[in-house]
Amino acid sequence: MNVLLIYPQFPDTFWSFKHALKFVRKKAAHQPLGLLTVAALLPAEWEKRLVDINVTRLSDEDLAWADMAMISAMNVQRASAEDLIARCQEAGLRVVAGGPLFTAEHEQFSGVDHFVLNEAELTLPPFLEDLAQGCPQAVYSSSEFPDLQQTPAPLWELVDFDHYASMSIQFSRGCPYNCEFCNVTALFGHRPRTKTAGQIIAELDALYALGWRRGVFFVDDNFIGNKRQLKQEILPALIEWRRGKAGMPFNTEVSINLVDDKELMALMVEAGFETVFVGIETPDDDSLAECNKFQNRNRDLVESVKRIHRAGLQVQGGFIVGFDSDTPSIFERQIDFIQRSGIVTAMVGLLQAPHGTPLYERLKRENRLLEEMSGDNVDGSTNIVPKMSIETLRAGYKKILEHIYEPAHYYERIKTFLEEYRSPRFASHMDPQYILAFFRSVYQLGIRGVERFHYWKLVFWTLLRRPRSFPLAITLAIYGFHFRRVCELHVR
Repeated sequence: MNVLLIYPQFPDTFWSFKHALKFVRKKAAHQPLGLLTVAALLPAEWEKRLVDINVTRLSDEDLAWADMAMISAMNVQRASAEDLIARCQEAGLRVVAGGPLFTAEHEQFSGVDHFVLNEAELTLPPFLEDLAQGCPQAVYSSSEFPDLQQTPAPLWELVDFDHYASMSIQFSRGCPYNCEFCNVTALFGHRPRTKTAGQIIAELDALYALGWRRGVFFVDDNFIGNKRQLKQEILPALIEWRRGKAGMPFNTEVSINLVDDKELMALMVEAGFETVFVGIETPDDDSLAECNKFQNRNRDLVESVKRIHRAGLQVQGGFIVGFDSDTPSIFERQIDFIQRSGIVTAMVGLLQAPHGTPLYERLKRENRLLEEMSGDNVDGSTNIVPKMSIETLRAGYKKILEHIYEPAHYYERIKTFLEEYRSPRFASHMDPQYILAFFRSVYQLGIRGVERFHYWKLVFWTLLRRPRSFPLAITLAIYGFHFRRVCELHVR
């Protein structure tokens, strides 16, 4: 059996980092971890070929070689997934689909022969068994959650490392919280299920042996969901593993209550974590209560962010406007919070209601749902009817993006962050592409760019005041170039 594992294209969004990746000659931020894990679950004797549309094209030769196509996608990849399904169908391939998009909305897709939904550790084996018997069903699903200690390591040999800026691995699935707009618990449950330290170290060893030295993203939706295991098992193992090694900085996603545990932050920094994405959402307490974001309430969120920065972890923040409790003042409040906190990478989006979330069910009862959501909450679209007028909401959203990514404000935020941030102590790996990225930034940002005054001001300020953070300052300047390009696309 020859199998194509196909990953659809991401549109040009904040999270694609498309324009920043050009500085380091990379085509995508991360490899498709889910498909590489599925590949490891397939029979060893099958021939497998990964086609990530974000870094290569699906050729006629690929289609002629294959007996079956397996497609995984998220909501934001819908349009590309539909095109790929149609093309595989035209080529006469058996099409199998899974992943978050299809798990939530498989009824919306024609042209797929078999849906393998939920988590593949449970639903792929019965499909393979039925396929071998010649009687595969149309839909395979499960309400159970698998033991991740039985999950195989990704099939790294399918990946061309040269295309990617970072690799991804996974420690846990599930989140103990119940934010109304989030579909993580609908997909993976409330109880965090984890791999062992041995599994994580084996995956990192494999990457290191293959020559990988750049960043590693732990894709967990809440890495600190099981703090006890992290502190007693995982982080000590990572600290030991890192001894004598250069490169491979880590980043992940956490909840804001990380700040309440100084020991955990210190261990994460010692283990090599540099960046954490935190769902801040909003500085408005009523809106936090509305969306069940209780872990963010009753705390000084600006000070919490700065304490994480001072611990040696850069906070990337997610923000949302469009809650029922929001008033027109929320736009200025979001701007003020982002600037004062020093969150450089601030991802602000309109509220959307994914299938399977409590928000979706509530708005469905209230007859406030619109067409399918794009999955890209920064493209100015929403699938809900907001309490605020949609014109006011979109105008306020545009105002936020234009302000926070205007060069003067963006570069001031870099400085605010660096004044608090404590650089890591572990040895870095100097990839030649990242050295060349500096010289490309000099030309693109320091000579040609509208931000050239702010760029050079940051360069000299960092060299004088925060020299150890100079590579990070340049990286953030390059990110700003990307964010402004995306704003030009979406904010008209």
